[in-house]
Amino acid sequence: MTFSIAARCPRTGQLGVGALTATPGVGKLVAHVRPGVGAVATQALHNPFLAYDGLPLLAEDRSPRDVVTELLARDPGREVRQVGIVDDQGRSYAFTGSRTPDWSGHRTGPDYAVQGNRLVGPDTLTGIIQVFEESRDLDLAERLVRAIEVGEESGGDRHGARSATVTVIGDEPYPLWDLRVDDAGQPARELRRLHGVFEEELLPAIRQLPTRADPMGQAARQALGQHGDRPS
Repeated sequence: MTFSIAARCPRTGQLGVGALTATPGVGKLVAHVRPGVGAVATQALHNPFLAYDGLPLLAEDRSPRDVVTELLARDPGREVRQVGIVDDQGRSYAFTGSRTPDWSGHRTGPDYAVQGNRLVGPDTLTGIIQVFEESRDLDLAERLVRAIEVGEESGGDRHGARSATVTVIGDEPYPLWDLRVDDAGQPARELRRLHGVFEEELLPAIRQLPTRADPMGQAARQALGQHGDRPS
């Protein structure tokens, strides 16, 4: 792994993860998000149970610090792990094991946890945080794509970049955004291209899907010739 950001939008409550790495398929294991609960990025030598077990603990209103502390106490490989968590209140916590590849480290703040390993240096994380904080008025998916772009431009992974991902969850269990570049020479550039395609062609359809509050969904309502607004 190389770098990731787990984040929350305080305006919308959306939760998400963005990541970029020098190996293929970063989206398969790094990004874990549950609506109304939190977002987890797990990397370095992966332990996916930091996310699979961590999100249910967050759902019990445990703090990110408490969750990470408990899970790492069970993990004999913790010194080669790296994890960042943000909960639905914007609380954040991250951990970097002492034997993760240099340069490695993390930064946390309200609504974000940024972590990286095998980087050219700490400036990568500094740049990610700066662009994320300066884009508060934008949608979370856009902010995460910008963070990936800046991270790659700053040098990112010492071995180059090969895959990237952005996942964002709103109020429903299915993602609003699920962008994955599994193997590309310039994954951040391809991520940006996919963001544009998704925003124009797929996001409008996702917004018309059934929701818990509207089991029919706007798309089905239109197809069946029924008019009127969604249920309140």
